[in-house]
Amino acid sequence: MSNWKLIHLNFTKNLAHFGEVGIGLEETQERVKSDTLFSALITSYARLFGKKEVEDLLNQINQNPHLFRHSSTFIYHRNQDKFTYYLPKPLLFPKNYPIKDDLAFTKTYKKLKHLPLTIWQKWYQKADFTQDDIEELTSKTQGKNNSHNYLAQQGVFDYQNNFEIKKNPKVAIDRNDSSTNFYHTGFVQYNYQDEKEYSGLYFLINFAENTKELEIKICAALHLLAEEGIGGEKSSGAGRFTPEWLELPPQWQDVINFNQGDLYSLISLFWNSSISSEIIDKSYYEIQERGGWIGSPFSGRQLRRKMVRMFTEGSVFSTIPQGELADVTPSDFKKVHKVYRSGISLSLPIQVQLTSISE
Repeated sequence: MSNWKLIHLNFTKNLAHFGEVGIGLEETQERVKSDTLFSALITSYARLFGKKEVEDLLNQINQNPHLFRHSSTFIYHRNQDKFTYYLPKPLLFPKNYPIKDDLAFTKTYKKLKHLPLTIWQKWYQKADFTQDDIEELTSKTQGKNNSHNYLAQQGVFDYQNNFEIKKNPKVAIDRNDSSTNFYHTGFVQYNYQDEKEYSGLYFLINFAENTKELEIKICAALHLLAEEGIGGEKSSGAGRFTPEWLELPPQWQDVINFNQGDLYSLISLFWNSSISSEIIDKSYYEIQERGGWIGSPFSGRQLRRKMVRMFTEGSVFSTIPQGELADVTPSDFKKVHKVYRSGISLSLPIQVQLTSISE
């Protein structure tokens, strides 16, 4: 039996910079996707246990991608003892959604890119998209105050309130002539009121059977990553967090063990070297190019990884997507070591209508 964990990343008032290809230094994402998280964990693992051990681990993962797999990070919010976990909205409509009769609220519905776990489960596993939901979404579309209604109470409309994107001024000094260049860098800061009310990131991780030693080592790598920081601008102190390594709460267990789903929605990125056309034809997906720079603890060189196109979170497949590591080693870096980008996926079972939101 596999072993699931829920991991909190608590940044308190620390800033973080999560850049992506094509958005520029002035911009930042509010969260870290699964391939970037994997690379960060593996780099920390290498710092702790050395080159040979990390190469052995990567070889094991290449042979068995089920060894351990994890989701992307997503926003969560704590208010006293209540935790709200946001998940990406699948690219298909829930059952009971009135596809041809949604003009009054479709604008609001389509703006919802992430849903609280309670609502995600309600709509995409319990097939419980109700008339009350329609009326509240309609009321929200009309600009009415619905803060006391059910969806609002669950945090459906609060996603953006969990963080703030800031642009901080910086200056670069030329080493040759000491000339200066002013620029701005984007940072995300999570809402933090006190130790009982704050927002942060979380992710799920699943270990195969009989991998307790690996779990301990990955946990150690996570703690090192917390000290050094995740993302960019670490030299400025960005990206530092406090991790919490938790057992899976009952509601999460219910979501993961749901056995009435006939489709699977990604909560990570997904890449496979070969995917049959039959699977693609029965899938609903979006694709994103993933690139970036190599951050190797065994080489001081800065080189770009090869680009790879991956299926994004919220994409829906008719079978459980597995995924694998993509070899993105630059041609002139191969003598140092191989460089991988993780396309190993994690997904959740859902039941939906076979009509995509984009149609």
